[in-house]
Amino acid sequence: MASNGAKQPLLSGLLDSTVQSNSAQAPSKRRFRRVKSAPAAEFILSDVCSDRTLQHPESIFRKIEPSIRNVAILLAGYLGVGTMCFYIFRDDIEGTKTNPILDAMYFSVVTMTTVGYGDLVPNTAFVKMLACVFVFTGVAIVGLILSKAADYLVEKQEIMLVEALNKHKKMGQLETMKDIETNRVRYKCYLAMGILSLLMMVGTIFLLNIEKMDMIDAVYCVCSTVTTLGFGDESFSTRTGRAFGIVWILISTLGLGQVFLYVAEVFTETRQRALVNWVLTRKTTNEDLEAADIDNNGVVGAAEFILYKLKEMGKITEDDISIVMEEFEKLDVDESGTLSVSDLVLAQSKR
Repeated sequence: MASNGAKQPLLSGLLDSTVQSNSAQAPSKRRFRRVKSAPAAEFILSDVCSDRTLQHPESIFRKIEPSIRNVAILLAGYLGVGTMCFYIFRDDIEGTKTNPILDAMYFSVVTMTTVGYGDLVPNTAFVKMLACVFVFTGVAIVGLILSKAADYLVEKQEIMLVEALNKHKKMGQLETMKDIETNRVRYKCYLAMGILSLLMMVGTIFLLNIEKMDMIDAVYCVCSTVTTLGFGDESFSTRTGRAFGIVWILISTLGLGQVFLYVAEVFTETRQRALVNWVLTRKTTNEDLEAADIDNNGVVGAAEFILYKLKEMGKITEDDISIVMEEFEKLDVDESGTLSVSDLVLAQSKR
């Protein structure tokens, strides 16, 4: 605690106290000590398989899987209710029909994904209003699937892609993990594009062999479906085709949405990295030191400098710092500018 009442630099405890006390034996370059709660290196290596195939920690999947399950239940509920409703009012829907239940589910998927071929259309006021309700609900569910399920499935294939792209290089386990973290968004974009291309190829082959379309019409139908354009002059008209379309239309339209999402994320990440590089390479001026001196004591500590640079990079904002400082001041009961065990005990007893 400061005996003279002067405040210490913000987060001055960030530097390892042992490094400060043993400065005579310490190297000239100051280093930050790993936080005690941070995982040690041996635990990172334990997540790596002996055959150079990396795996994410199982706990991550356990945290993600419940959200995937919830989205799947919601999707199943939507298709179930939609199929039941459109089956009950099947006589109020006109167009090319095959099997009543299959047509009802097919109409639900086409409505949900906003493809709207026009091969099945409602012809009464009630069913038209029902379709309006289902299309808005379906769009919301598609958004949930894009943010949960599709992202999860792509992440599971990241490591395989990294190893395939770097097959000609002899990358160690830690180097591969670092490469994944550095280019995570880019690899997701590559994977999403690959999956979408595969889905479009499968759809084209199916239309050629089952719906008996020629190559131009098959590609035309696939593109109009994936982009949810759905002109309607070419669509799935057979029973087998609609059974296939129920699954394929849903997955392919989601795939394109995921590609657009990752492309936008890649551009955003590129701009962010350019900003970080500019912040780290530009010369520090006197004005920078004045701005970084949070406690106005004429000296900029390591923590203050780090906070200033993070603000410049856009990683944190002044509001973020203010919220943390409020919590710090609540815990700093003796107003010494530092935290100790006694401060925590007193603060908890007051609460």
